[in-house]
Amino acid sequence: MRFYAVVLTIILLDQVSKLLIQAAMPLGHSIPLIPDFFAIVYVLNPGAAFGFLAAQAAGVRNPFFIGISLLAIGFILYYQHRRVDDHPLASLGLSLILGGAVGNLLDRLRIGMVVDFIDVHYYQYHWPAFNVADSGITVGVSLMMLTMILDERRGRHRGPAS
Repeated sequence: MRFYAVVLTIILLDQVSKLLIQAAMPLGHSIPLIPDFFAIVYVLNPGAAFGFLAAQAAGVRNPFFIGISLLAIGFILYYQHRRVDDHPLASLGLSLILGGAVGNLLDRLRIGMVVDFIDVHYYQYHWPAFNVADSGITVGVSLMMLTMILDERRGRHRGPAS
């Protein structure tokens, strides 16, 4: 049950924050919060991470990203119930990834692009803008990698199977 509570929390935080940004700011506007480091912006990303496939026609790009999202969601649900029910860190990672995947999928279904609004930068050097869903995916993948590292270390300490 905690798995789905985290998924729902990420989806709600993501969608509410995006709707607030869309209602409160004109597209392309930026509000500096920490000068030369952090701002709230309103941008639309037609692509994926780092603008991947952003230049492709919407008729190609959107079905591709929607299909990939649906496959990822199916795989995560399968993997969660078949493989990691007993591994809390991996389960948390998958719930964050799933919440993020659904959050960005909802944007693609609703407006054909993803709303991004978090701008981290150092003076003129900007990391690509992102959102709550992207953060959930990034933290979730990091937790999955940590799980794999910890499992590998535990495996080494157990010694060969007899």
